[in-house]
Amino acid sequence: MFYEPGSGHGLPHDPFKAIVAPRPIGWISTVDAEGRPNLAPYSFFNGVCDDPPIVMFSSAGWKDSVANAQATGEFVCNFVSFALKDAMNASSAPLAAGESEFERAGLEAAPCRLVKPPRVALSPAALECKVLSVTELSDLTGRSVGRFVVTGQVVGVHIDDAALTDGLFDTAREGAVARCGYLDYAAVFEMFAMKRPR
Repeated sequence: MFYEPGSGHGLPHDPFKAIVAPRPIGWISTVDAEGRPNLAPYSFFNGVCDDPPIVMFSSAGWKDSVANAQATGEFVCNFVSFALKDAMNASSAPLAAGESEFERAGLEAAPCRLVKPPRVALSPAALECKVLSVTELSDLTGRSVGRFVVTGQVVGVHIDDAALTDGLFDTAREGAVARCGYLDYAAVFEMFAMKRPR
């Protein structure tokens, strides 16, 4: 089949998110102007550069994470392990501004070193980030689509020593959780290596 997104796909559900998958989850922690923490998962998240390390997350609408990141210039991306999948999902509940997703999900917050937002204490890795830009997306006609992309430079990295195997972050042992389409998620428990051709 072939379809143009603007004309519809004729399927029971939009396949776009299932095709662009799996996507790592940006479990973003921020604080508001009053210092109250916020925690929310974003499925449109990824690293976009490694030197310097830069990550981005995209929000459907002007949500607390975007507002807080813009207001304070900081956010933290927490690694979602398989053991934390239920807490991550609980943190996606639509709470009122100022209510703590950390408390709702039964998570302990740990302080960061270079930014004010806390990190998820049980997360095996966390990236402390300083905001580079907040961009409102528009379509081909220039019309706003109500989506916002936040990019941040990683200024500090936390790694649980137990998540290292022979000096390498053990993604498979931690069971990295990723978002797929519909209500589907994936977990990385097996990896393979390939050398680039010369």
